[in-house]
Amino acid sequence: MKETQEANPERTLSIGLALGGGAVLGAAHVGVLRALDELAITAGALSGTSIGSFIAALHAFGMGWREIEEIAHELDWLDLTGLTLSQFGLLSNKKFGRVVRDLLGKRRIEESPLPLAIVATDIGSGEKVVLKNGDVAEAVMASSCIPAVFRPVEIGGRMLVDGVLMENVPLSPLQEQDVRPLVCVDLMGGHIFSRPDTIVDLLLNAFYSTLKTTTAMQIEEADLTIAPDLGEFSLVDTRRIPELVEVGYRDSLPLLKRMKDEATA
Repeated sequence: MKETQEANPERTLSIGLALGGGAVLGAAHVGVLRALDELAITAGALSGTSIGSFIAALHAFGMGWREIEEIAHELDWLDLTGLTLSQFGLLSNKKFGRVVRDLLGKRRIEESPLPLAIVATDIGSGEKVVLKNGDVAEAVMASSCIPAVFRPVEIGGRMLVDGVLMENVPLSPLQEQDVRPLVCVDLMGGHIFSRPDTIVDLLLNAFYSTLKTTTAMQIEEADLTIAPDLGEFSLVDTRRIPELVEVGYRDSLPLLKRMKDEATA
């Protein structure tokens, strides 16, 4: 790694960091965290949707990029969903919740050392729900719960599903925090959809393809949007996790360095 790419570690910068959804593409978030660490940029507040909520929660509770990368490599991504039949969906993502509990313990969002917001959708009312307190594992499960694929997660009497329906890259919760600049990571911004090979591919393509225009409008007020070049990657192919991490790092490093140089000049 070239030293010329590295910022002066004595000049620190704190940001608000919003991590978006994108299934397996979420591994690219780990590369962004690596770039932040290398440039001595810290997250003063975090928000996440879907897989972004998982990464945001781990980081908010103190995990660095190396530890999260190790977790990403070791996870059996396809086994995170246990096959259970229900009235509203075929799959249950309870295993995802158990993974979060195994990693963090039975923790509450408000116990996080950093402000953390997790976005879900109330499928009964069609409203966005921003979870800032309560069981962090349940919140991540809800935020990652693709409707008609997974059973809704009930929290506080509400039936919650994936937050991408309302705000795939959750900038708005950060705008309420006293932290700037605001950085968004949009995994789907550079994604190129391909012909689906399986029913899971089909469902994810249909789910995410409707979000691109809405997301672009929602993150217009971000100080920096990072959209890694993930066009060649599948939403479900877990074999390329290392490459996804690397692309996230490679594409975010120069953008973050420029932002820091300008902010600390």
